[in-house]
Amino acid sequence: MATFSSKSNKRSISLPSRSHPATQNIEEELNKLKTWEFSASPTAEAVYNALVGFGEVHKCMGDLLNLPSTLQALSQCQNKKWVDEILDKSVRFLDICGTTREFVSQFKENVKDVQSSLRRRKGDLNINNYTTFRKKMKKEAKSLITALKRMDHEEVVDVMEIDDQLVSAVIRVLREVATIGISVFQMVLNFLSAPISKPISKWSLVSRLVNKGDQENVNEIESVDVALSSLSKPGANEMEKIQFVQRKLETVEAHFEFIENGLDNIFRCLIRSRSTLLNIVSCQ
Repeated sequence: MATFSSKSNKRSISLPSRSHPATQNIEEELNKLKTWEFSASPTAEAVYNALVGFGEVHKCMGDLLNLPSTLQALSQCQNKKWVDEILDKSVRFLDICGTTREFVSQFKENVKDVQSSLRRRKGDLNINNYTTFRKKMKKEAKSLITALKRMDHEEVVDVMEIDDQLVSAVIRVLREVATIGISVFQMVLNFLSAPISKPISKWSLVSRLVNKGDQENVNEIESVDVALSSLSKPGANEMEKIQFVQRKLETVEAHFEFIENGLDNIFRCLIRSRSTLLNIVSCQ
């Protein structure tokens, strides 16, 4: 997975006009995320916090881009190749964010269907649709992770010959934000592509899920899989098992609501940033 710190620590951001709050805010938010550990096996809470942090970075970046001094400097810059680079990445981020939002929305619908089926259950619980979607989401999320890894290793436009200090610093900010975006989206997609537990090992994980001390380290999607599998296993009171599953479904639905809101915010931020850059290009 892309690690933001491996690249960003090589060169610190130093923006001119430090007295303006916008320049201070973007540096502070970038520095916060530089210290993050973008886990390859995140929990829902970690994913949501990453999305919130990335949203704050984008908000600060928008404030920086819309400063009159920034707009003037960027619009007067003759070398616009870096703009094409950033705009190209922004399109792909929008596509990835949109697809990820769709995964989250569809997963919520599948959870609701299982909840409805559980409430009217008169025999075996049919979760075929849920299982099929889980496999599809896992496969497509892995594909998007591969695309993000390719983005992380792409060559960037050489801007060493740009003399304007503000323009050079802003370009570095935009690139660092893109690097953060790769890490954040990989984290979200790693969460969505949680392993689908094998039946032979599910009961050991059920025991862990019942123990509150271990729940913090278990992917919430995987915990739903395990809970659903417990319904077909002997050894526990039927009502207790149903209540256990219902709690897991309610919890994961609530988590996904927060994640969806975070992705919605990121999507709007990406659109606003792209619009600002397009306006800069049109002013040349």
